[in-house]
Amino acid sequence: MLFSDIGILDKDFCLRENYFVGVKEGKIAYVGEEKPKEDFGETYDGRGKILMSGLVNSHSHAPMTLLRGYAENLPLDRWLNDRVFPFEDRISGEDPYYSTLLAIAEMLESGTTSFTDMYFFSESVAKAVGESGIKCNFSRAITSFQDCDIHTIESFKESEAIIRDFHGAFDGRLKIDMSLHAEYTNRRTIIEQFSEIVKAHGLRAHIHLSETKKETEECKQRHGGLTPTALFEACGLFQVPVTAAHCVWLSDDDMEILKNAGATVATCPASNLKLGSGVCNVAKLLERGVRVAIGTDSVASNNKLDMFREMYLCALLPKGTTYRADAVSDRDVLKMATVNGYLAQGRADCGSIEAGNRADLIVVRTDSVHMCPHTDTVNNLVYAADGRDVALTMVDGNVLYRDGEFKTIDIEKVRYEVEKRSRRIINEVTNHA
Repeated sequence: MLFSDIGILDKDFCLRENYFVGVKEGKIAYVGEEKPKEDFGETYDGRGKILMSGLVNSHSHAPMTLLRGYAENLPLDRWLNDRVFPFEDRISGEDPYYSTLLAIAEMLESGTTSFTDMYFFSESVAKAVGESGIKCNFSRAITSFQDCDIHTIESFKESEAIIRDFHGAFDGRLKIDMSLHAEYTNRRTIIEQFSEIVKAHGLRAHIHLSETKKETEECKQRHGGLTPTALFEACGLFQVPVTAAHCVWLSDDDMEILKNAGATVATCPASNLKLGSGVCNVAKLLERGVRVAIGTDSVASNNKLDMFREMYLCALLPKGTTYRADAVSDRDVLKMATVNGYLAQGRADCGSIEAGNRADLIVVRTDSVHMCPHTDTVNNLVYAADGRDVALTMVDGNVLYRDGEFKTIDIEKVRYEVEKRSRRIINEVTNHA
């Protein structure tokens, strides 16, 4: 495909107008102001549109789409124990396959080309990723409240199985990370064993970290004053690449640990606000040199998977909490949602429009009323645009979504199946109670 006469965001997130971008064999093959002589197949009229890197959802739980609107107005501990866990106990069969497909469809429709997911139902997630064409780093969350050999834990056995069966599957679109759910769902001996095994496998780790004040303070009580970050460091986890989700209640020392480790913080502003958990100090993290990416968390704690909305919140919250209008810039936020997300996934050949990079691209319409005037189009992408402005989503050069049409997903069937299955589970939970 040749994108013609289109605005592009360059590697510095500056707008370049009336460019040509040629895509061939899954990669960006040409970027320039002159129309190339080479034939790239279909020509896409880019007038009135912006071409940019696809967005990366750096922390999600895709199968939880089944729970949209179900667990409302509760803090995290009650949200989990009173609503989420009883619901999850009744998910079975093809429930997680269809709910993952629905999550993927929502992400593709709103410009997400890759996501980092932590959950269970590993084979269902892998199947949905394979069929849909999206990219994903998936990990099976490990939990254990017992001091034991980690190899005896069922969640660990499943994690090892999906590493063996799916790591690098679908031409590399699916990568398998390893996940330790959180400090509060594991014993120290498990964290220590997990850290050694992740390092031995040469993989990436995905964790929940200091999401709530309660989590952080109780960890300090259990572990001689160590914060969750300090505990994970003491257990050797930060010797591998880590994506740490939430990070709302970090100390200055915690931030220094994350910086020195080269870890990525996946901030989830909407979810943290909705659950009353607090606000991640993105401004200070950036000042300290910590890499920050952006995630949605699940629809059960967010209700949407629109990364444009997350960018908007991620841009506004630091300004409001620091009382500094310059706390973060639009370009800071765009980098978090693209380049930083891909780097956290180990996909250094994605995230910017440069020849040789993978063609993970989205087209954003700029002719909407809320995008006018075009005083600063880059600023509009962060503060005015939303997922509905996405006209096309491409992964590895394949168009997966275009003008309301999903190319790889039977969206009507998926909607029907998710509605039916969600109602069944809610009835089961209600009748059991």
